[in-house]
Amino acid sequence: MPEHTATTNHPAPPRQPWVHEAVVEIAADTDPRALGGAVTTALCGHWEHDGPCRWPHNNDLEGRTFRTLFVCEPADEPEVRARIRAALLEGAGWRVLSDRARPVTDAEWPLARNLMSVPRRE
Repeated sequence: MPEHTATTNHPAPPRQPWVHEAVVEIAADTDPRALGGAVTTALCGHWEHDGPCRWPHNNDLEGRTFRTLFVCEPADEPEVRARIRAALLEGAGWRVLSDRARPVTDAEWPLARNLMSVPRRE
């Protein structure tokens, strides 16, 4: 049965997976987990929170490439991406060398499907 919006009996728009990726330079004395904490705080209000995320996401850092995979309705994608960019650009202890939107890779699809199954929080 499809989810329904709180104010109507119409099915909620489907969420889709998206990826935002940045190449970063992290200062030697900075905990690399701080990047993920900054993005999670930007999307959820705090890096440690109760309940599901409004925009379920996963952060990963491989070498100098930081990736956030997130799911949201298409109308929310620009806002989510802007929050991720702002968190990365305003953070202390690292420098963003470049960032971009990119497609979800084949290897990321299992995670994307898992995130899409997380209950929606308004």
